[in-house]
Amino acid sequence: MEDLKATPLQAHHEGLKALMAPFGGWLMPIQYEGIIAEHRWCREKAALFDICHMGEFRFRGDIQAGGLEDVFTFSVKGIPIGRSRYGFLLNPSGGVIDDLIVFRLAEDEVMIVVNAATAPNDFKVIASRLKEPAQLVDISVQTGKLDLQGPLSREVLVEHLGSELGALPFFKFTRTRVLGEDAIVSRTGYTGELGYEIFLPSGKTAELWELLLKDPRVAPAGLGARDLLRLEMGYSLYGNDIDEKISPIAAGLTAFVNLDKDFVGKDALLKERETGPENVKVAFRVDSRRSPRHFYEILHQGAQVGMVTSGAFSPMLSCGIGMGYVKPEAAALGTRLTIKHERVEMEAQVVELPFYTGGSLRA
Repeated sequence: MEDLKATPLQAHHEGLKALMAPFGGWLMPIQYEGIIAEHRWCREKAALFDICHMGEFRFRGDIQAGGLEDVFTFSVKGIPIGRSRYGFLLNPSGGVIDDLIVFRLAEDEVMIVVNAATAPNDFKVIASRLKEPAQLVDISVQTGKLDLQGPLSREVLVEHLGSELGALPFFKFTRTRVLGEDAIVSRTGYTGELGYEIFLPSGKTAELWELLLKDPRVAPAGLGARDLLRLEMGYSLYGNDIDEKISPIAAGLTAFVNLDKDFVGKDALLKERETGPENVKVAFRVDSRRSPRHFYEILHQGAQVGMVTSGAFSPMLSCGIGMGYVKPEAAALGTRLTIKHERVEMEAQVVELPFYTGGSLRA
């Protein structure tokens, strides 16, 4: 039996009779009322997610002299204080060790938010690339994180945590006080809806969870709904859509790579840009309500050209949607594909991302 870690809210999840399952080394809530109901609640009201499993690191020191500037695919020193940036930690072959967000807290201080399953390795890799590794501290254990997502999230947040949070722009954050403790409230999101992430001391997480759930506009949502919401937006999930064998070029995520600066993996990306990736990520929409799944085969003109990496039924589009990697000749918009698994076959068409465009993300 895997030795799973628990968030500070495990007893609360069990009290709500959540379906619990392993995820990234943690025992996490997958659903409470049901994935579809929680998905719809997030699209229409405000859903509360326990995201305490994610990792957080704190760097203090000179960003350039300390070596942090060359660690990621984007410029850390170029992030204005109070803003955050999404990008990648790459291996020398250009594969994605992790996708992450860096928060610029001060001239000489940043917080790095990483995926749960990759956090231990991320810390080792980042520390090994710094000139002063002692400047990097893992603060994951003492940091709690709740995500409040949905079109009503702003009015809920303002009512319970302070009116100044209502003016927070997209991809900006503020250092504030929550329940009498120092906290960070950001607006980055992973659902396609207006939303906020609250980082606070882990010991205060349960109190905030209880406070927000007393509001009738708020309902708990599990990782099942979160995965469906992010797929409708076409966001990549680490371990499914990107990993150490996939580069940002193949994944269509070069917008988050600055090739004008140095970083580990840059040479490999420059070479791949010249030759072109062997396989590229595509998004496809199924002609029916059937759900494509991870590892289903992708066929074009009768021959297998790739594999599905993410797939589900979209409640907002009322059809199956998915993403996967195919040979470049099968990646053009409008290309007809067949998704196959054993006796199951479904017809699909390559489409643009995002699948869902009706969200309140930038409201």
